[in-house]
Amino acid sequence: MVSPLSERASTGIAGLDEVLSGGLIPTRSYMVRGQAGSGKTILSFHFLQQGVDEGETALFVNLEEDLRDLKANAAALGFDTDAIEFLDLSPSAEAFVGDESYEVFAPSEVEREPLTERIVEGVTAVDPDRVVVDPLTQLRFLLSDDYQFRKQVVGFMRFLKERGATVLFTVQNTESLPTDDLEFITDGTVRLDAASYGKTVRVPKFRGSSTQGGDHAYRVTDSGIEVYPALQPGARRGDDVAFEQISSGIPEVDELLHGGIERGTVTIVSGPTGVGKTTLSTQFMKEAAGRGERSVIYLFEENRQTFLARSRAVNIPVDEMIEKGTLQVTEVEALERSPQEFARMVRDEVEGEGADIVMIDGISGYRLTLRGEDETMLQQMHALGRYLKNAGVTGIFVDETRNVTGEFRATMENVSYLADNILFLRHLEVGGELRKAIGVLKKRTSDFERTIREFRITEHGITVGEPMSGLRGILSGTPEVVDERPRGARGDCDE
Repeated sequence: MVSPLSERASTGIAGLDEVLSGGLIPTRSYMVRGQAGSGKTILSFHFLQQGVDEGETALFVNLEEDLRDLKANAAALGFDTDAIEFLDLSPSAEAFVGDESYEVFAPSEVEREPLTERIVEGVTAVDPDRVVVDPLTQLRFLLSDDYQFRKQVVGFMRFLKERGATVLFTVQNTESLPTDDLEFITDGTVRLDAASYGKTVRVPKFRGSSTQGGDHAYRVTDSGIEVYPALQPGARRGDDVAFEQISSGIPEVDELLHGGIERGTVTIVSGPTGVGKTTLSTQFMKEAAGRGERSVIYLFEENRQTFLARSRAVNIPVDEMIEKGTLQVTEVEALERSPQEFARMVRDEVEGEGADIVMIDGISGYRLTLRGEDETMLQQMHALGRYLKNAGVTGIFVDETRNVTGEFRATMENVSYLADNILFLRHLEVGGELRKAIGVLKKRTSDFERTIREFRITEHGITVGEPMSGLRGILSGTPEVVDERPRGARGDCDE
């Protein structure tokens, strides 16, 4: 029989159970609401299959779809339809070609009573632990008005509850058939909707327990439904992790940062295309690998092969790092992922593989997972940064600015407030030659050097020079040489 109230009835979908803080409360009724094709029936089969796997009796009350098609579709997704009991109350062909006195819009008591009796007999015979009614709204067409419909639904749910069953019933969103009142009848509601970046699931109501709020993502796959909960920052792991400095392995960069970046902070490395943002960021991971730490890079704007080849060319031993398990490089196709799916990837690396550094290359590519929703992008980035910091993981976010030279802008995606540290790189034109510069714009946890140094990438790696004190206007990209000789040495005339 069903689990005690102190336990939960798993939905059979791990991500949805996480959203529901463990699953459904047994012997209660829950509504699954969504448009046609949103996956309501598939979710219901997950729920029943989980019961079968736990040795429970599962009953599917079918009120609409042809039973043969229903079973075939479920079996194709891997559900064991032979282990699930079915009560088929769907309309037959005779409903269309049979007796002309059949009235669709004004059913009689005579028509309703046999249906009620069949439901009672079917449930009594099976004595199920889990019941799915799909779709419950089909009963409305067999009743004379909305009042009778609500009355019958309340009685039906009480009947199933008295028999110790946990119930899921599906409801299809439609303007012609209002179903808002059903939310007051049920103990919980699971809503399946669609956003610009993909399918979403949320739980606006759940009696007796708290759930994870917000929009969570889901995807219908060849094996059913997968749910990706919205990222929750969680509790901070400890205050000690934020004060351990992580060296870049380049003395001059560490001098700019007064020792390095602190573990458990978020650093934004910004600059225009081709300036060396990814190489500089990967340098921190090269140094971490020497300490035996694990890093993971998510490439949103570059393919993996190009990244590996370019890293090898500048003396970063990425192949050795990958072989030893100190580096994972993952190429992410942003338009095929929701932000919640990407958050799951990060969580798996942090919680499952023990990642110490997570790099996102770059922010504008990550933005594509949200299909251009700026406000939502900032919320998701904030949640991701908080999650990494609370887990004691160092985050490095690469942000590409548009201007190669000209007006200076720290970041392009308005995310500077999320960063504990901002390292910027800049193209310069000096004497007709294109050069590069590096500086620190922000460091929350300590002071930093406020000079700008020359930055170079060679076949031997990154080199950083002394402060470029002989130039002014560096941030404009077209600096001027400052003549620091004494006035007399310059040949100036006395006034």
